[in-house]
Amino acid sequence: MIRFPDSSVWQDRADAMYDRVRHVIPAMEWPAFAEDIAAILELKQKHNAVILAHNYQTPEIFHCVADITGDSLALARKAQEVEADIMVMAGVEFMAETSKLLNPSKTVLLPSAQAGCSLAESITAEDVRLMRQRYPGVPVVTYVNTSAAVKAESDICCTSGNARKVIESLGVDEVIMIPDEFLAQNVANETGVKVITWKGHCEVHERFTPQEIREWRKAYPDLVVLAHPECPPEVVAEADFAGSTAGMSDFVASGKASRVLLVTECSMSDNLAALHPEVDLVRPCNLCPHMKRITLSSIRKALEQMEVRVEVDPAIADRARLSIERMLAV
Repeated sequence: MIRFPDSSVWQDRADAMYDRVRHVIPAMEWPAFAEDIAAILELKQKHNAVILAHNYQTPEIFHCVADITGDSLALARKAQEVEADIMVMAGVEFMAETSKLLNPSKTVLLPSAQAGCSLAESITAEDVRLMRQRYPGVPVVTYVNTSAAVKAESDICCTSGNARKVIESLGVDEVIMIPDEFLAQNVANETGVKVITWKGHCEVHERFTPQEIREWRKAYPDLVVLAHPECPPEVVAEADFAGSTAGMSDFVASGKASRVLLVTECSMSDNLAALHPEVDLVRPCNLCPHMKRITLSSIRKALEQMEVRVEVDPAIADRARLSIERMLAV
């Protein structure tokens, strides 16, 4: 018979987690998190579950209960290798769908059914079919920030971290890249490939402006600016470095700068500050309302009730999976 530690042991383990986030969570706030963390640690063992957390999750999730962390590409790769019975996606719906596609025998839980994405909601499978009719023979490269139905109508997926590599791997002069218009424009500037775009935007990154960055530079002359490629091209042009959240993390970890501005979702800065307290992370706090629907309490509830279960229509699953696997093979 399997024996589980009693509740006091789980509470002790939760309290021990505080050292991981002490630079970003005040000690007086910790008791508000500790009870849920202890319960989640216990439930993970009870149900043989792992938690995958995107870089935009809050520190108490990212550093204290997550087993696998990273950007969309890293989470997709690691989801394939999960041996636990249950995967809980501390992210948004398209990430949970991707995990289910890549490891279909596992139960995948999304703690909030409302954790969507403005990019995923900006385009439908019918839109892709119409794009194909308008541009016959042009390959469709689809950002992972899309529904499984849209992926199923695509030739290959990409992430912000591998978009250039994916497009160049096709060996063509022209591609359709959907749905993020700014990411497509930024990749086009890097590759020289003609990119047909779609007017989808991330509601976090589209709000940043060049003037905002210039004002931060005036306030901090030694500032190094890192921008996400979902930002408008004129914002990326103001940055010292543009890359995925994984690329940003690597840059901060490299020690190349002592003061950094991350032009992306706010919790990314908090998570890096917990890891690198020696770096002054300037925070323009634009939050993703969808990511923030995932909380410790919603993760706990998901593991207690085994909801919300993510399923993918079998009629589209194989085609959607193929577009992701083609990306992972690049």
